[in-house]
Amino acid sequence: MEIEILYQDQYIAVINKPYGLLSVPYPGRKAKTAQSILEELLRKQGTANAKHKPFAVHRLDRDTSGVMMFALTEQAQEKIMSSWHSMVTERLYRAVAEKPEKTDLKDEGLISDKLAQNAHNVGFVPKEGDKNKDGKAFKTETARTHYKIIEKGTTHVLFELSLDTGKKNQIRAHLAFHGFPLAGDKEHRAKTDHFHRLCLHARTLEFDHPFTGEHMKFEVAEPKEWENYVKKGDFQSKKAPRTAQQKRNSRNSIKGVDLGEKRLSRKDLAHMDFIERGKHRR
Repeated sequence: MEIEILYQDQYIAVINKPYGLLSVPYPGRKAKTAQSILEELLRKQGTANAKHKPFAVHRLDRDTSGVMMFALTEQAQEKIMSSWHSMVTERLYRAVAEKPEKTDLKDEGLISDKLAQNAHNVGFVPKEGDKNKDGKAFKTETARTHYKIIEKGTTHVLFELSLDTGKKNQIRAHLAFHGFPLAGDKEHRAKTDHFHRLCLHARTLEFDHPFTGEHMKFEVAEPKEWENYVKKGDFQSKKAPRTAQQKRNSRNSIKGVDLGEKRLSRKDLAHMDFIERGKHRR
């Protein structure tokens, strides 16, 4: 898989990570990561060595695409991680989520439900009384997600989100708990997967450079198809909510026969040959 380098100097590199690629190495796995691919690119440039290579300062989930930063020295890593919350002024995500019939969420607000990890290391919001495999209450962590609905369709919603905290699966867990699982997120029981990927994208990273103090902003838009998909609606899904017109059509038909059509009597059918009778009985 390929990454796009958006910016690079002697201290940091900012990249656009594709979905399906781990950000950093995972214990026991030898697959390529955004970090290892960036290091390969630096080696091709002739700039990589033991002291000058990518060091993680934050991460995106494997199936999340978008803008992320790496430090290029240990000194830069330490400085960035110790000042991350004051240095980073904005991180925005975009996500396509399934639209529930009912929800307690307004069009804009803050979600602050505490998060836990299940036995498969997937983040979720535990309900009151939930117990882990040992019969004990789940250990939870504080999480805060700001959200705003950008586009609301019949079956899906396009969200813009920012995080006060960076917990594992935070956006996915928070939205799913309130009835908005992200499209393609089977771990949180999504029913649609039109794009064959998790529809979560890190769109904007804005920060003050840790060494020069320069204010910097990097933005990569989510796929254009996402907004069009939300506006159009996904009526191929068996679970997609029916429109008012679809409900009226359903009430006005019985076993596929439109009530507006004339229904033939047995007497009428008796005067037809078996081929004609078969056509009217379908």
